[in-house]
Amino acid sequence: MNKIKTAVLVSGGGTNLQALIDYEIAHKKDCPYTISLVVSSSKNAYALERGKNANIKTEIASPYSVMGKEIAEKATIEEKRLAVSNKVLELCKENDIEVIVLAGFLTVLSGDIVNQYSNKIINLHPALLPKFGGVGMWGHNVHEAVLAAKEKESGCTIHLVDAGCDTGKILLQKKVPVLENDTPETLYARIAPEEHKAMVEGLILLCDELGK
Repeated sequence: MNKIKTAVLVSGGGTNLQALIDYEIAHKKDCPYTISLVVSSSKNAYALERGKNANIKTEIASPYSVMGKEIAEKATIEEKRLAVSNKVLELCKENDIEVIVLAGFLTVLSGDIVNQYSNKIINLHPALLPKFGGVGMWGHNVHEAVLAAKEKESGCTIHLVDAGCDTGKILLQKKVPVLENDTPETLYARIAPEEHKAMVEGLILLCDELGK
């Protein structure tokens, strides 16, 4: 079985990365992917430790690390995104990466990487797209917006990445109820386990598509 070489892009604690690592370890023979690279947009992300603990190559691709502090501080958001995206593309090519997973990566990818890895990048979004997507809609911002809108349900979405922000084809969703006394924290606590399941299922779906 030829396992699909996968890069996981992270920015924080890396619990979704851990879910992918745990599945790969538990299903060695049947797992269609192998995580070959972890790239973080923050040098302080605990996700880097998770990668190192699993003997996975780790790299950092932040505006500061890619552009240098002086240039990064003067750069526009678009320039920073492109610089980070190009660095991620370079790292993926160097490591023969076939599929990219955005697991809480806070930089919106742009430029050549979106074209070169068309239909080979998936993202996890902590809400039921197309609702509550777009720039600025990440983490607790999403859960606060869901509660403010008095939604009856929320959840998470795995979708393909295109040139927009949270606009690509939806592959799967997991739903949870929104309870009357929910806070962003309690809602997130209910969604998080579903995110871990969705992350694994979404990557397997993508691998199955590419393996056909």
